Amino acid sequence: MILSCQNIKKQFGETTILNRCSFPIEDYEKAAIVGVNGAGKTTLLRIIAGEISADEGIAALSKGKTIGYLPQLVAFQSDHTIYDELLSVKQNLITLEQDIRRAEAQMKHVSGSELDKLMENYAVLTSRFERENGYAYKSELTGVLKGLGFCEEDFSQKISALSGGQKTRVALGKLLLLKPDLILLDEPTNHLDMAAISWLETYLLNYKGAVLIVSHDRYFLDRIATKIIEIDQSHTTVYTGNYTDYAAKKEAVRLSKWNAYQNQQREIKHQEAVIEKLRSFNREKSIRRAESREKMLQKTEVLEKPTETKADMKMRLVPRIVSGNDVLHVSALKKSFGHLLLFDGLDFSLKRGEHVAVIGSNGTGKTTILKIINRLLPADRGEIRTGANVQIGYYDQEHHVLHPDKTLLEEISDEYPALTNTEIRNTLAAFLFTGDDVFKLVRALSGGERGRLSLAKLMLSEANFLILDEPTNHLDIVSKEILEDALNHYEGTVLYVSHDRYFINRTAHRILELSDRRLTNYLGNYDYYLEKKEAAAPASSDSLPTAVSPDDLGRADTVAKSDWKSHKEQQAKKRKLENDLKKNEDAIGTIEQRNDEIDELMAKPENCTNAAKLAALSAEKETNLQTLETLYAQWEMLAEQREEAD
Repeated sequence: MILSCQNIKKQFGETTILNRCSFPIEDYEKAAIVGVNGAGKTTLLRIIAGEISADEGIAALSKGKTIGYLPQLVAFQSDHTIYDELLSVKQNLITLEQDIRRAEAQMKHVSGSELDKLMENYAVLTSRFERENGYAYKSELTGVLKGLGFCEEDFSQKISALSGGQKTRVALGKLLLLKPDLILLDEPTNHLDMAAISWLETYLLNYKGAVLIVSHDRYFLDRIATKIIEIDQSHTTVYTGNYTDYAAKKEAVRLSKWNAYQNQQREIKHQEAVIEKLRSFNREKSIRRAESREKMLQKTEVLEKPTETKADMKMRLVPRIVSGNDVLHVSALKKSFGHLLLFDGLDFSLKRGEHVAVIGSNGTGKTTILKIINRLLPADRGEIRTGANVQIGYYDQEHHVLHPDKTLLEEISDEYPALTNTEIRNTLAAFLFTGDDVFKLVRALSGGERGRLSLAKLMLSEANFLILDEPTNHLDIVSKEILEDALNHYEGTVLYVSHDRYFINRTAHRILELSDRRLTNYLGNYDYYLEKKEAAAPASSDSLPTAVSPDDLGRADTVAKSDWKSHKEQQAKKRKLENDLKKNEDAIGTIEQRNDEIDELMAKPENCTNAAKLAALSAEKETNLQTLETLYAQWEMLAEQREEAD
């Protein structure tokens, strides 16, 4: 074991972020911490890294082991170039290499015992240099820089001139070259394109040490993690396997708890209804049965209602009108900025209902394509045509569609003046903005909050063609899954740019890869794209398929008919049960009414002295009571069956 976290607790003010969090990290293990935004993932990493202290508990690193930590955003200053900054990590090898060169020079001028001594020292130095991979450190350094997305022209750039994301990549490169026994990474893929993320995955999989990652990149976690540590409501739970394994186990546990809760609630309501009905029969035996059931019900240990992480945020995308079958046609599109040519001769089309993802390396022009389609940028050349009744809804990754000096309430009301304040508040509440949140200025929102506000505006647009630029940026995993579910149920057309491979896998029908200034078409999701990339030939825009094939439609139609038939059969069964139950209750009512009449007849003076009449009435009542016993039992059985049918 390389790390042991025991009963870690951390509070900020009155808020408990972490409480009694315990888990181990084994040698060479690759583990991930997951949880919603604000759950305490970064706080836990900082405690392990020693940046902040826990209020209670310990994070103990094994003796003699080293630890390296990469925060989300690195703000360091340096006069070095990118290459020299990473080279500083290898200073021990540089010094060793200088000692070797010095020894080589000295050996030319000495002899005898002095030479023997120098040669012995030289052997020690070269052996150590080889053992520490000294002969390959420069190629290793170059490989790390290129893997993280820096080309050789970038190597000479000054650190001081880099963006925050570039500095973070440099810091990641330094950390990987340092090779600590335990690496802590906080959102390492945020500033990497797909190629760099893929390289990092391979690097970490082969890393001769332990790795603990915080990430919202589920595809990355699927490739890397063998253990998931979930933070939920300040507590940690450990799951073995990758993210998909964790999600399946988590959902199974949630469904099991939810089904148990619902089943118990149904049973409680059913028993209460039966008790009430038995009491209404107003017979001693029925009342005893009711009291018996009531005692059993009081002994029942009532389950707590499980929390549903997806229950708070609600998103449903519904087009106001249906577009024509041809939604978008782009031909011979060209765009350059100065001497930089992004793309030339792009051709593609979209049909109604397609969900198409545009992927490619950073800087290839993916976002530019979306902006040109939205008329936010002019094309140098080419034609863009939208089809009949096409209404576009646009999600901008930089949220330029939001106005920083407006409140959330104003942001929605100015865009949709027909909505009442109550309707606007309800919409904002569906995206977790409640109470005084609606009076916040847009400029004061975090990246995730701006993303949710943009999604709220997108939902209200009722557009039939959604154009989305990195829609999952700044969203936590739960919010991503809600957006995925909304898109998968959306009947309109979607064109989006994303580097979130898990999101693409779940939502894309087709992928357009922008590379070498050209688009290449791949049918299917991201896994299919990876499988077919090498073999797939570039497809012309004329051959781009519709989202759903006739075979798919046929299968869907068959499934729909089967579901409809099953639904009708269930409805018929339920109606029969309700009819049988009503007949049963009517029969009970009729017999009970007759028994009341018999009691009245037996009490009349003219019958009191008529032995034959009393015997007949008594016999009839006895028969009725036996029939009632059967009817009561039937009623309980029918009530149970109807409950199951419901």
